[in-house]
Amino acid sequence: YHMSYADKERYENEERPEVQRQILAEIARKLPVYTRTGNGGVRFCDRCQLIKPDRCHHCSVCAICVLKMDHHCPWVNNCIGFSNYKFFLLFLAYSLLYCLYIAATVFKYFIKYWTGELTNGRSKFHVLFLLFVAVMFFVSLMFLFGYHCWLVSRNRSTLEAFSAPVFQNGPDKNGFNLGFVKNLQQVFGEEKKLWLLPIASSQGDGHFFPMRALCEAQNPLLANEEQWEDDGIDEEPH
Repeated sequence: YHMSYADKERYENEERPEVQRQILAEIARKLPVYTRTGNGGVRFCDRCQLIKPDRCHHCSVCAICVLKMDHHCPWVNNCIGFSNYKFFLLFLAYSLLYCLYIAATVFKYFIKYWTGELTNGRSKFHVLFLLFVAVMFFVSLMFLFGYHCWLVSRNRSTLEAFSAPVFQNGPDKNGFNLGFVKNLQQVFGEEKKLWLLPIASSQGDGHFFPMRALCEAQNPLLANEEQWEDDGIDEEPH
């Protein structure tokens, strides 16, 4: 996806934007790139000097282009993308269960404090603090994990949820939606025994992703799935 020296020199020496777009379009014909910018041009990163693969975005914090970028997470001090999205989901799931375990084991001591059976003043503070922190993080992680589960079910990233990817035919929020089962397999792989383990099992290489349009060509029933959903929502009772 990096341009050759000759193409890079030709692109940088050209001052007309429309000619620069043509140069990028010529280079992109050799690559499996199907998403476009808002004005229909090829997605190019001026900082990394490369044509962006589909779903790839530049992170201003990490100063690199990240494959299938979801977001930059300050909690793990890293970008969440293709290479670690499964691990990020498992991190949320493990943390959620850990907070639930702490809250459940501390709750009986909170009952003792509430009924006056716990007399040690220092222990009272520890019990209240630990229960409060565990419940607070549990609620926060529950919403965050639930949101990312919804994203996985639709095969979207956080960036794509806020701004639909643009294809040659225009924006399409369901451009990479292959159906619930295949969407899960995109992130967790086909072997279900590896889904809950921190082992790399995501499908693909992060440079190309199956698209809904290709699946519709193979299975025409999928083409009407979104229309059926919209009709069910928009239909008014008579």
